[in-house]
Amino acid sequence: MSGLRRAGLVLAMATLLPAMVTPVAAEGTAGFELGVPLDQLKVVTTQVAAGLVRPVAMVGANDHSGRMLIAEKRGTVRVFHPETGLAADPVLDIRARVNSVANERGLLGIAPAPDFARTSLVYVAYTRLPDGALTLSRVPLGDPAKEEVLLTQDHSRFSNHNGGQLAFGPDGYLYWSLGDGGSGGDPEANGLNLGTLLGKILRLDVSRSCGELPYCVPPNNPFVSVAGAKPEIWAYGLRNPWRFSFDTLDGSLWLADVGQGSFEEVNHAKASRGGLNYGWSCMEGPAVFNAARCQPDADYTDPVFHYQTGVDGCAVIGGHVYRGFKHARLAFGTYVTTDYCSATAWAIRPNRDGTHTNAKIGQFPAQVSTFGMDRFGELYAATDRSGQLHRVDFERV
Repeated sequence: MSGLRRAGLVLAMATLLPAMVTPVAAEGTAGFELGVPLDQLKVVTTQVAAGLVRPVAMVGANDHSGRMLIAEKRGTVRVFHPETGLAADPVLDIRARVNSVANERGLLGIAPAPDFARTSLVYVAYTRLPDGALTLSRVPLGDPAKEEVLLTQDHSRFSNHNGGQLAFGPDGYLYWSLGDGGSGGDPEANGLNLGTLLGKILRLDVSRSCGELPYCVPPNNPFVSVAGAKPEIWAYGLRNPWRFSFDTLDGSLWLADVGQGSFEEVNHAKASRGGLNYGWSCMEGPAVFNAARCQPDADYTDPVFHYQTGVDGCAVIGGHVYRGFKHARLAFGTYVTTDYCSATAWAIRPNRDGTHTNAKIGQFPAQVSTFGMDRFGELYAATDRSGQLHRVDFERV
């Protein structure tokens, strides 16, 4: 099957670029002018903290403080600062509301509000006590009593495949990934069903409310006018989209989807390209998984990178496009990702003709569960069971 075979909805993109982009970097459109060939690039890591309790998500606090907010599976959020280290006490504790008993349940995602510097509000995604419902809420740091639940999705039958990534896009809307409902093989066929939020990426306007909803559905979401479809859906056909991120320069979406048993995959969508069908559970990576769920008139979007599950790893951990100062001449415009089991470091870079180049560029520490980016565009990686935080750097070889 070909790469992109459906014209997704092209929307207007916000023009604001983060302060981390240098003038010379901003002249390029996708990092073509900077960055050495991938076979000359090597990743190196330095441990900068320890003592985390199963970290699952990490994001820079957008308040110019230099802090990183690190979510822990149990239901806590802790702060790391490169000058003062990892704080012992959490700045948010919602353990009384989080179902974290199963391996894939717990606090799963965090995103500071656009006005975080003024309000201290963060958006969190977690599996709810007692039933495991996928829950999106907003809450001020240090004041869990003021939590406001925005949206829930039943997920009681199986405990795995919860997704959980949260991130604000360049358009100012909040994006949330949800897994397909769990078990194996998508037994309820949720991934391709537009009538459920499971197996999807959602796009929400959380800056206001509409009617009885504590949020609004952006009017240009791709399925707003489709009968029977959930209007919150931005993209579909996903199995367990554990981590995605936006390129802070061009606004494109990089989406890693954990595979069933044959392929792990990374997808790349242009800025504001909605309505894409990533194929699960007709497709797994580049191959047909369940032909009975394939539709002859469907337009599936192929991954830009894939590798074999059980051969090269067990679960892809999505990362970020490097847009920092420190290693701009080496790695600018390079997407970095890894696998939970193999710890292989992969680099992916888009080419001018729409194809992508990839290469192995070294090893990360074992069991990386999430990546984060600070306010300067520098990368960090956190490890699951060992609870370590590592700074990510690059060398030329």
